[in-house]
Amino acid sequence: MRQALAAAREAARHGDVPVGALVVSGGDVLALTANRTLRDQDPTAHAELLALREAARVRRSWRLEDCTLYVTLEPCAMCAGAMVLSRLRLLVFGAWDEKAGMAGSVGDIVRHPRLNHRPEVVAGVLAEECGGVLREFFGGMRNEQ
Repeated sequence: MRQALAAAREAARHGDVPVGALVVSGGDVLALTANRTLRDQDPTAHAELLALREAARVRRSWRLEDCTLYVTLEPCAMCAGAMVLSRLRLLVFGAWDEKAGMAGSVGDIVRHPRLNHRPEVVAGVLAEECGGVLREFFGGMRNEQ
């Protein structure tokens, strides 16, 4: 999670919402990414999607059944859906997202009983630090206005 936090802080330096993600398999880092929605002008360039794409490219397979994704913020609906589709084994996230989180807050796509795959979820890892990075970023934006 510390590596994902470092990536999140880097995203903030570029003006993107500070979310970082890391995909690991068997102790090997397959992908380390951060939000790039503003830099790329791409609404799908969330850290989690970028990490899943990179891990799939490295593995040469869309199936990430033995992979763990660490992300600093609870995933949104788009990212949660991608985790299900990739057959991700484990999702570990930091801060809860009470406005858009889809791993237990607003909804729970990753553990929906009617879907064909349900990753295991570990929530709240370094939650205070992960949330602090977001609060600092958005607090700075409010101060600039």
